[in-house]
Amino acid sequence: MTPPEIEDGPAGPLAGHPQTLRPLTAELVAAVLATRGYVCRPDADGNLVGRWGESLVWFRRLGAAGEVLQVRTVTGPLFPIDDVPVLHDFCNDWNHDRYWPKAFVLVDDDGRARVCGEVITDLERGVTPHQLDQLLDRGVEAGCRLADAVAALAEGASA
Repeated sequence: MTPPEIEDGPAGPLAGHPQTLRPLTAELVAAVLATRGYVCRPDADGNLVGRWGESLVWFRRLGAAGEVLQVRTVTGPLFPIDDVPVLHDFCNDWNHDRYWPKAFVLVDDDGRARVCGEVITDLERGVTPHQLDQLLDRGVEAGCRLADAVAALAEGASA
């Protein structure tokens, strides 16, 4: 997919020379997501979250200075606790064959399990809007591929 044109007003988070490294900020992440037309809203903690199909994708800044970008996909299907060994096998196979996203099993307090994926990138030295656009888009695309595979696994489990 061709990245969108990234422009901003003179005071916006995308302003300035396009090759200039900038610190990773919530405003920059939101502006780059908006250029792709991705609809995201802040959650209670101020992290951006969007919905792709039945999955949620969080865009978080981690690290002491918020310099680490995490794109976390929480896939839609819920599985019973008895399926955790099968989900671990699925994640191990996924992680063996792919770099992005790292897949793992999350069990909630109600004893239901789901598969999540995440892409984490350290941007301590900064990032250009174009680089951030590529990281965010690839994080979403990889998360959607994981979500599709998990949906197929859920369909197979219910058959």
